[in-house]
Amino acid sequence: MSETLLTSSSPSDRQRSRGRLIVVTGPSGVGKGTLLAAIRRRHPELQMSISATTRSPRPGEIDGVHYFFYTREQFESLRDRGQFLEWAEFAGNLYGTPLAPVKQRLQAGEDVILEIELQGARQVARTWPEAFKLFIRPPSLAELERRLRERGQDTEESIQKRLATAELELKAESEFDLAIVNDRIDRAVQELETAILDATVAQH
Repeated sequence: MSETLLTSSSPSDRQRSRGRLIVVTGPSGVGKGTLLAAIRRRHPELQMSISATTRSPRPGEIDGVHYFFYTREQFESLRDRGQFLEWAEFAGNLYGTPLAPVKQRLQAGEDVILEIELQGARQVARTWPEAFKLFIRPPSLAELERRLRERGQDTEESIQKRLATAELELKAESEFDLAIVNDRIDRAVQELETAILDATVAQH
């Protein structure tokens, strides 16, 4: 789970009956956040909301800015009260998307883009079957391993767990409306941008 991107809208857009939910997922380390950040630079009207996680902050991450960092007990309490659109456990940590702001924006006719892990994407697909689902995949597992090692944020044990999980996640590609291979970032950004913009236009 990483950031959730929420599109802003003009007054006329707010008259839409309902916004479009767009789900972006793929293995850890595949570059989902990098691609969406590049799209946001092209489209500064896209605003970022904050997701929740029980993992420890990475260097430079600030509570309430990059994530809400909860204890496991805090997260489970919110989850049990139905306060998440989706939640998932990944690499020993819990991740979730706060429900209220997403529902509010969808009902106001705004489009919501979720960057989430596979477990959460499957939950959203059941809750919102009309959601447009995008899968980001690496060109190979070997390349994914190289990227995980290059970013220097994981222990060897964590890298091996992420790779094993990724191998299983890649088999879920057929569950999605579109798969994009992140082999060259400029091309992947263009494909993802086109898919997102086309999806929002098709909805409205």
